Amino acid sequence: MTIKQKLGYLLSVVILSACSENTKPTLEITNSLNIDRSSETIELSKEFLKVEDLSSVGIQDAETKELQVTQLVDNDGDGTFDDLLFQPQIKANSSKAYNIVTISETDKPKAEALCYSRFVPERTDDYTWENNKVAFRVYGPTAQKIVEDSLPGGTLSSGVDAWLKKVEYPIINKWYKEHFAGVSSYHEDAGEGLDNFHVGVSRGVGGIAAKVDSTYYYSKNYTKWRTITTGPIRTSFYLEYQDWNAADKTIKESRIISLDLNNNLSKFAISLEGSNEISAGITLHEKDGNVVGNKANGWVSYWQPHADSEIGTAIVASKGTFLDFENYQIDKPDLSNAYASLKVDNNEVVYYAGFAWKESGQYKTQEEWEAYLNVFAQQLENPLKVELK
Repeated sequence: MTIKQKLGYLLSVVILSACSENTKPTLEITNSLNIDRSSETIELSKEFLKVEDLSSVGIQDAETKELQVTQLVDNDGDGTFDDLLFQPQIKANSSKAYNIVTISETDKPKAEALCYSRFVPERTDDYTWENNKVAFRVYGPTAQKIVEDSLPGGTLSSGVDAWLKKVEYPIINKWYKEHFAGVSSYHEDAGEGLDNFHVGVSRGVGGIAAKVDSTYYYSKNYTKWRTITTGPIRTSFYLEYQDWNAADKTIKESRIISLDLNNNLSKFAISLEGSNEISAGITLHEKDGNVVGNKANGWVSYWQPHADSEIGTAIVASKGTFLDFENYQIDKPDLSNAYASLKVDNNEVVYYAGFAWKESGQYKTQEEWEAYLNVFAQQLENPLKVELK
C-alpha cells in the first residue's frame, strides 16, 4: 500500500469514527428552574430508549465522557429489567447531554448500595428502609397478632416510624444485629443516631387515614410485602393491607414506597379504592411544636422539640393532589396529627413524607427545613425534561 493509499485509509477511519460518535443516541435533559439540580432520579424505560435489554446500557456525560452511576430495576419481578435509573447534575436554567452507550458489566461505575430495605423477621416482622439521609420502618401482621393476643412485644399500627440516623452509611443491619446481640440498643445513641421516635397508633411520618365527618379512620398493620429494588440510587418495595373500614366505607389499599439517594422524603404511591379523598398524617407527639402549611406549594410540616434536640416532619404532594391541611388535635394519646388532605385520582394517590433531625446536621432550623420543602415542591411541579435524540 502506497503512502497516499495509507493516508486515504486513515482519513476514512477517522471520518467513520466521527460519524459513529456523532450518531450515538443522546439524552438532552433540561432544567427550567433557577436552581441547580442533582438529587432527582431519571427513570428510563426500555420503551423510551428503544432497546430490548437494559443490562448493557450505560449513560455517559457527553462532555466529560464520564460514565454515570446507574441502577437497573425489575418492577414486576418477572426477571427482566424494566427501568434504568440515574441522577444527573443539571445547572440552573440549562440543558445537559448524556450519551447512551453500550458497556459491559465490568465497565459500570461502582457505587455503594446506600438505598436499602428489607423484611426483618428477627424483630417480629418489621419492614425497614433507608438511604444516606434518613431511615424508616413499618409493622407487619405478626406484630399485630401479638398485641391482639394480649402478649408483650407487639406493635399494632399502620403509622410510619422514623429512625434518626446522623451518618451517611447504612445502619439498618448494624443496629438490628447489635441490638439483638446485646452489644448496644438502637434506642440509645452510640454516635450514629437512634430510634426514639414514638409512633403508637399515630400516623407517624406519612401514614394515611380516611376522614368521615370529624373522625379519622385507618388500617391495621401491613399483611404482605415484596422488595422491588435496592441499590445506589433507589430502594422500593410493595406493601398490601387488609381491607379496612371508615364508617360506612370499605377501603382497599396497597402501596409502593420508594426512597432515592440524597432525599429526606419517601415517595408513597398508593393504590386505593373506596374514597375519592385520603389524608396523610404526621404525628404531633406532645403538641409542643409548630404546624405550618403551604397550600399553594402543596405541603404541611411540623417542627418540634424532640428529646434534647429538634425534628421536622412533612407531607408534600403535587398541586393537583394537595387539597388542604389540618392541625388535628385531640385529648386521646397519639391521635393528634397534622393532616394533608389529598385527592385520589383513578384509585391512585402519590405523596412524599419524611423528616430531618437536627442532630444529623442536614437542616438545623425550622426555616431551613421549610426552605427544603419549598424547593422540593418546586422541583415536583417542574420535573426535568428528558428528550432522546
